[in-house]
Amino acid sequence: MPKKRQKELFQPAKGTFDILPEDEWYWDKIYKAASKAADVYGFGKIETPIFENTNLFLRSVGETTDIAEKQMYSFKTRGGDALTLRPEGTAPISRAFISNGLFELPQPLKLWYWGPFFRHESPQHLRYREFHQFGFEIFGDRDSVYDALIIQIFANILKELGWADFVVEINSVGCQTCRPDFRRLLLNYYRSRQRLLCKDCKRRFVSNPLRLLDCKEEKCAELKSRAPQIIDHLCSACRPHFKSTLEFLDDLEIPYMLNPHLVRGLDYYSKTVFEFVSTSKEDKMAIASGGRYDNLVELLGGKSAPAVGGAAGIERLIASLKEIGVQPEPKENPKVFVVQLGSLAKRKSLSLIEDLRKAEITFAESLGRDSIKAQLKIADRLKAQLALIIGQKESLDNTIIIREMDSGNQETVTRAKIIDRLKKRLS
Repeated sequence: MPKKRQKELFQPAKGTFDILPEDEWYWDKIYKAASKAADVYGFGKIETPIFENTNLFLRSVGETTDIAEKQMYSFKTRGGDALTLRPEGTAPISRAFISNGLFELPQPLKLWYWGPFFRHESPQHLRYREFHQFGFEIFGDRDSVYDALIIQIFANILKELGWADFVVEINSVGCQTCRPDFRRLLLNYYRSRQRLLCKDCKRRFVSNPLRLLDCKEEKCAELKSRAPQIIDHLCSACRPHFKSTLEFLDDLEIPYMLNPHLVRGLDYYSKTVFEFVSTSKEDKMAIASGGRYDNLVELLGGKSAPAVGGAAGIERLIASLKEIGVQPEPKENPKVFVVQLGSLAKRKSLSLIEDLRKAEITFAESLGRDSIKAQLKIADRLKAQLALIIGQKESLDNTIIIREMDSGNQETVTRAKIIDRLKKRLS
């Protein structure tokens, strides 16, 4: 006998997840906090396509970064176009800044965004292949006050959400003037220690030495603790820029800590880089991060436009809010529950529900049920104040019974007067 075909049970694709109604409160809360901050600080919202030209990311984030080498979801269209699902937000927004002529607008130009991003990571706790971020970017000004402003915006959003146990780890990665000399110093230090490096760092030694400082492997962490620090080798432009950024943070009383090994995993950064990390957990996973990228717009073919920005991981932020006990606000109970019996009553109920919606009276129903008793049980469980009952007689008479759920008292009201009567009783 042929084997019975097993029923296929589909699951979310690896590294993705469903956002269920019970978690939507957190997403909505974070969006409102980010949107409010955007309005207060004068940021306009921008949305870029989910996929972009692959070369946009190779040129911006760097061909030798982990993102470009291992994590990008790239594909070719039937027409031969090389496209990539966006792995981060700054490069697409910089492209939009150029291609839409936004450099012609008064500068600095402030933009913010919200949406999904994609990286082919090994799925692990809070590292997904589809993840979500919101971010803030400022184009057209190189003053360090904007480095501090971006950090201030994220600090205020996190505090408003209830997450105050953070510190900003901060560093300067220099610029095109001072970075080449530091690169040589770093190579000299690691040259005699290459055999001690992990596999990835042996490759980074050749392709991208600055990222040796970003490795989390234990044996590499020991080596980088004694490596030269770029902060000691900043040029005459980067040093005062970093100093004034820290002074602004002091004035704002934002807690920060110098991290000389913080370099970030993207090649377009220059000068300031930062990460928001928890002070209450050993896990130093960044909740929000960013920095300055003065050369990116020009690198992508636009006019010179210094810029600074940052982004926050929404999934990580939600996990942190849950850990510190931030809970959804209790849902408001429906004021009324619509109870019906019979096909004509069901039709009348639909128009009644529409009138309740227009009058902004919260309601619930169970129109698929035929038993009045069963519907009243549901109304009781939902703690509705009033039940609106429409049976066969009420349908023909064009009336509705208003029943108090607590006392059981009832009155019959004409259909035309039901909304006015409900407003008086619910006031």
